[in-house]
Order: sequence, then structure tokens, then C-alpha cells
Amino acid sequence: MRALTGVWRWRHNPLRRATDTLEAWVALVALLLLVVAAPALGWFCGSRADDALQESVRAQQAGRRLTTAVVVRPAARHFTTDPEAATDRGAQTPVVARWHAPDGTARSATVTTAARDTTAGAQVRIWTDLAGNPAPRPMDAPTARTHAALAGFGATMTAVLLIEGGRRLIVWRMVQRRYERLDRAWAEAGPDWGRTGTGS
Repeated sequence: MRALTGVWRWRHNPLRRATDTLEAWVALVALLLLVVAAPALGWFCGSRADDALQESVRAQQAGRRLTTAVVVRPAARHFTTDPEAATDRGAQTPVVARWHAPDGTARSATVTTAARDTTAGAQVRIWTDLAGNPAPRPMDAPTARTHAALAGFGATMTAVLLIEGGRRLIVWRMVQRRYERLDRAWAEAGPDWGRTGTGS
């Protein structure tokens, strides 16, 4: 913005260089990209991520079901956090439980539950797949939407950094070339600087 306002203010100044105008155009293009292109890219990436995540939510919810299990005994706390269970508000407690699959087969395994009562004989709700095997809790729609929004924000910020980095790189290169031209001009005029009869 300083480059734009500076060139506009001194646009009729005889000391204004051609590179100043070019630098102002670079700043203007970068500003337009920051205001228009970066948000549009973020919206596009967020929208595509939301579509993919919502499809995953529907697939997970269709392939998993809540089942009532009976606690056999507490289990050792050696589980890692499952990202699909990130929507659980309560602490997850590992227990050994038994339940019946949809075909009536008895199942027993170590599962996690957010139930407060995990003593032997207590009934807890667990997630299983359609075959009755333990499965993580499916992601819900609000969580998927949050992840999509974060993806869109990340894409926007990445675009902002790339645009600003590109602008700075172009301006730096312009300054370097300006110094190179000054060095060449000085090398041509410097040896005769101030000598009588040389026209300096």
C-alpha cells in the first residue's frame, strides 16, 4: 500500500523512476490476489474438504451401530486416542466387555467407553461395525464441518504467505537489478569523475 500511495502522490515527480511504477503495479496485483484470490481458494478448498468429510461421515454412520455391552472387568490404559472419537466429551475408559453380534454370536474384547459406571456387570454403550466387531465412534457432521473450515483457513493463509513471499521476492530482485545498473553506470563514469576537460 505504501508503494501504491507513494507512486500516486509522486506520479508527476521528475525524479520518479520507471521501477517505482513497476513496483506499484506488483503491489497492486498482490493486493488484488490477497483480497480476492486467497479467500476464493480457501473457500474452494474448504468446500471440497467439507464434501469429502460429510461423505465420510455418512459412510461411517451407515457402517456402524451402537450396541449394549456388559463390562467384564476394567482393562489396562494403553490405548492411543482415536481421531474419530474426538467428538466424545467425556473421558474414555478401557474395559473388557462382552456383547452379541447382529447374528447372535457372542463377542468379547477390550473396548473404550465414556460411561461413568465401568464396574463388572455394568451395561455400557459401544460402537461396532455391521459384523459386530468393535469400531471407533463415527465422526459427526459438526466435527467434519470444523475440520473443513480449518482446511479452508489453512489454504487461505498458505496462499497469503505465497503471494506476499512472491511480491517480496520480485521487489528484492528489482532492487538488485537497480543496484547493478547503478554499479555499471558508476563504473563507466567513475574514472573520469571531476577531471578537467572530460565534460564531467
